[in-house]
Amino acid sequence: MGVSNDIASETGKLENVWVNTRRFVSWILLVSAVGGGLAACSSGTSTTTSTPSSPTAASPSATSTGSSSTGAESAITTNWEAFFNPQTPVAKRVSLLQDGQAMSSVISAQAGSGLASQATAKVTKVTVTSPTQAKVTYTILVAGTPALKNQSGVAVNQGGTWKVGLASFCGLLALENSGSTSGLPAACNSAAA
Repeated sequence: MGVSNDIASETGKLENVWVNTRRFVSWILLVSAVGGGLAACSSGTSTTTSTPSSPTAASPSATSTGSSSTGAESAITTNWEAFFNPQTPVAKRVSLLQDGQAMSSVISAQAGSGLASQATAKVTKVTVTSPTQAKVTYTILVAGTPALKNQSGVAVNQGGTWKVGLASFCGLLALENSGSTSGLPAACNSAAA
């Protein structure tokens, strides 16, 4: 009977580790707001525009359309890293997400979390695929340590500003919700279309 108890005890420990790991990874994905394999989901054809509600914390390239590929890559990198920077005000983060006003309550909730204050992103590659869309490769860092390496995301040019794509953000919310899209904000319905 001792062996059965030991196996049951170890199984319970493994289940706890798995649950905690899954919770941690899901949280990191949610904080990162853009995840691997979701770039193909972005339509880039949204008709809604959001106006930045805070002119502060914006670099000159933050609102640049990037007339050249290099200019666009620079703007995308700047805006992407600002979106994931815990020091960036919530209003600015909202302005850096495609149709961000529709997701402002989710972004605000993330900003109040302890782990979010330690998570940042480092862009490693940007590939502009059209005047309104780009692929982004990045790493999520937690307290300066890489947690998710070589993640793929999409950036969209909306209203002259390169932003994190809503479809990517909503895909992460679905992952956090055990793969289900039920209960996600209404804006995610249009992002998946």
